[in-house]
Formats: sequence, C-alpha cells, structure tokens
Amino acid sequence: MELKEIQNLIKFVAKSGVNEVHVEMGETKVTIKTGGDVVQQVVTTPAAIEAAPAPAPVATPSIPSTPAEPAPAAAVATENDNHITIKSPIIGTFYRKPSPDKPNFAEVGDQVSEGQVLCVVEAMKLFNEIESEVSGTIVKILVDDSSPVEFDQPLFVIDPS
Repeated sequence: MELKEIQNLIKFVAKSGVNEVHVEMGETKVTIKTGGDVVQQVVTTPAAIEAAPAPAPVATPSIPSTPAEPAPAAAVATENDNHITIKSPIIGTFYRKPSPDKPNFAEVGDQVSEGQVLCVVEAMKLFNEIESEVSGTIVKILVDDSSPVEFDQPLFVIDPS
C-alpha cells in the first residue's frame, strides 16, 4: 500500500465520522483510529514501516480505490422471529429510486423476491445497489430518501412469509 493511498484513506475516515478502521492487504495491515479532531494511524508490514503523522484534513475530497461490486446487504432476524432486517453494507447516502425522475424501487407492502434491488447507497460517487436476500413483503422502510446511512444500519424490514 502506497503512502498516498494511506493518506487518502485517513482523509476519508476523518470525514466519514467512523471511530476506527482496520484494513489488511496481503501482509500490510493498516489501523486508523479517530477521536474528535485527532486521527491516528498504525501501519504494520513485514519490513516494519513506521507510521507517518496524520495530515490535516483538506477541503477537497480524495477518492481511495473502492471495489466495483458492493458487498451484499446483511440480513438479520429482528425481535419478531419471522421478520428479516436488511442492513446497509457500506457508509453512504441512501436513495429509494434510481434517479430523481424514476419511481421508488420498493414501497411498504410490496412483494419482493430474492435478488430484487430495494435501494441504492451512494458512496464516493459510486451507486451501489442493495438487493433483498429474501423473498417476502416489505413491512417497514427505516430510512428517509437522500439520508446518510452508516455501515450495518437497518434499512428495511421484510416479512418472508
């Protein structure tokens, strides 16, 4: 991992509001911890590279490399044993429709099938489709359109029956 990539990652983490990030690429391990205005990084490689001091946040956004395909949304059982919660796999902005002039992907009461797109989460100018992992009926939509979402934040509640 290049120093420039690490600096871009630090800037991204500082702006996102996440408290801690761990990244492993091969034998290189990077841990970035934030606390208020302080950003701390620890880099470990086989050659034992020392950690560079964190640069001050810059107004211009930087774009670290991101995977082309997003991780699938996590599906977790809620308090009601038969309901499934679809959670955001990434940090970003939640959108219920593919574009402003198009209809919503899904509404409360809609029947959805496994693999059907429920929404998109925009992160770093990439629009990641969030798909249903189960077939069923949408019981609740937990996030407003154009709202920021965190990693693992519940988005939808689906009744698979």
